[in-house]
Amino acid sequence: MKHLLIVLVAAGSAALSVAAQSRGPAGTSTSAKTWKVPRTPDGKPDLQGVWGNNGVTPMTRPTQWKDKTSLTDAEVEELKGLAARYVDLGKDAIFGDFVQLVLDAKKNGKFNQLSYDPTTGNYNQFWMSDREWDNRTSLITDPPNGQFPPLTPDGEARHAVFLKALQQGVGSERGPAGRADGPEDRPLSERCISYGAPWTFPGYDSYFQITQSPQAVVIEQELIHDARIVPLSGLPHLPASIRQLHGDPRGHWDKDTLVVETTNYRGGFQAGLQMSSTPDVRLTERYTRVSPDYINWELTVDDPATWTRPWTFMIRLKRTDAQVYEYACHEGNHAMTGILAGARAKERAAAETTTKSK
Repeated sequence: MKHLLIVLVAAGSAALSVAAQSRGPAGTSTSAKTWKVPRTPDGKPDLQGVWGNNGVTPMTRPTQWKDKTSLTDAEVEELKGLAARYVDLGKDAIFGDFVQLVLDAKKNGKFNQLSYDPTTGNYNQFWMSDREWDNRTSLITDPPNGQFPPLTPDGEARHAVFLKALQQGVGSERGPAGRADGPEDRPLSERCISYGAPWTFPGYDSYFQITQSPQAVVIEQELIHDARIVPLSGLPHLPASIRQLHGDPRGHWDKDTLVVETTNYRGGFQAGLQMSSTPDVRLTERYTRVSPDYINWELTVDDPATWTRPWTFMIRLKRTDAQVYEYACHEGNHAMTGILAGARAKERAAAETTTKSK
């Protein structure tokens, strides 16, 4: 607990020093006025390096902050103190809404650190990255209320299915095992193929490495080491009939901002732990380096089949000198043998029970 307190205070102080200099959504600061963005040999802003997504700012604005777009430094300090008091590195990993849990603890006087898998205990909070604080109350900047726009009727139907699966934990350690006739029945993430890209969930394997050339930008994410190659040559998107797991990204520079537009998804885009879009979504990302240590990563999701209007959220990526290491994830699907063997064992047991009953 003492270690956690030191981490939270150190990370929070660094974030607050930036936030205190600027309350605006762009994340620029007074001291940054004398800073000039570094450039590559071809004159473009240099975004290269390793960047972390470890902020605690929730995707949607909590009900406790209904009319707040930003917090005072004192309010952030209070939240940090509550987190230091309640969060235990040895208890269940907090994959849920960190800030909402802290706010609920303030209201109820009790911290419910059960957001992932309390049954097997395979992950505790020690696995999570050190979190960063700033003064924002939601990642969503549009709509201005910090909430998702209304769902379409089709979106509502799919959202109901998504919530049911999420509550049951289908395909996860905490829920029903799900179908396992063959490897292809298991989720892509369980088979160490992909969690989808771009992955926007913070705090766990949430680092990115960016590499640039005049012709392309490569954005590699730590989670299952997916690397998106973004052409900058003005190539048109692929025909709509050709779908790819991570979509078909195309990039260009808008002054000092890298714009990446992605279409042609096979399955859709998933914003962290939120509901996925349809495959016909258009995702527009904007990468703007606003200081030596931060990139503002703004994402606009346009999917008329799911939401009644486009919506935008912004993540602050923080520079680090650390390296991105391999995300091992039972490489070669070694655990798949056990998963399928377990399913066959259950089938045999069920068959024997049926035979005995007859």
